[in-house]
Amino acid sequence: MQSFGSVARRGAVAIIIAMAVLAARPALAQDKVKVGVFPVSSSLPYFVAIELGYFKEQNIEVETIRLIGGPPNIAAMITNQIDACAVLVTIEGMNANLKKPGVAMYISVNSQNEKHQMEQFVVREGVAATSLKDLKGKKILSAPGPANLTMAKAVLAAAGLKEGDYTIDQLDMGQHVNAMKAGTFDAGYTLEPNASVMRKLGIARTLEAGVIAKYILGNPEANAYVAGGALTSDFIANRPDVARRFALAWAKAVRHINTNPGEARKHLIKNTFTPPEVVDTVPMIKYVMAGDLTAKDKQEFQQFIDFSVKAGTLPEKIEVTQYLKAY
Repeated sequence: MQSFGSVARRGAVAIIIAMAVLAARPALAQDKVKVGVFPVSSSLPYFVAIELGYFKEQNIEVETIRLIGGPPNIAAMITNQIDACAVLVTIEGMNANLKKPGVAMYISVNSQNEKHQMEQFVVREGVAATSLKDLKGKKILSAPGPANLTMAKAVLAAAGLKEGDYTIDQLDMGQHVNAMKAGTFDAGYTLEPNASVMRKLGIARTLEAGVIAKYILGNPEANAYVAGGALTSDFIANRPDVARRFALAWAKAVRHINTNPGEARKHLIKNTFTPPEVVDTVPMIKYVMAGDLTAKDKQEFQQFIDFSVKAGTLPEKIEVTQYLKAY
């Protein structure tokens, strides 16, 4: 009969061998997700999730594909060259959904207004202007993409300026600061962090911010859900668990940003056109996961999209709730 000690020793040896075998096995490969990234401050959840290891916690390896503006991101989503978009203008996302239903499913949206500043009109130092009306006769640059250009024109129209009262040209975001510094334009419809950089360098000053909430939604404190993070429906359908884990990492980044905005700002350095000496002054927008939107939030989101239909940017009415994906 075997002694208890002999059995125990053999059991211990077996456990050690089993542990050695497990340790020798290669780690499971991380799931890869291709993400289109527009390097502006509204892409912050993506940068936070990378640099704080939230994607890694979910066993996800992201591949960053730098795409400037909505059109190239939409093209990449439709053709499945990317699985997700770090920030996609909602007008352009909904337009894509009219062409290919479900191609852009928003897991989060970004609120911008007078308090949570993103889009704004700036005017070059030395140019006399105290209101949007004073941009009559001026040469204006615009953030790229049909949605940005339409919003810029719509805001100017609401301020009393019609097309022909000014000239406006789309310009790559990376060129805004230098173009204003060179005096090529008198004013601009730009996004953060470019406006903060211009102010810091003394190149331009903000004429008015939160203009979509004020002029389009009729309330400077309204939530203008102009952009957000989106996944393709093919990604969600074909790799549902990976999409779910991607969204969980994104949600953790959103919580971090909304509760620690000062710390979160630091992740704009190196990831956007934000120099270290400017980062602490960049305004923060509000990030909301799709599952946390209230009825009022959805109503304001729909109001913004309905305006785009009326303005002709979108060819027909579309219900935004169909393209919200909550996890």
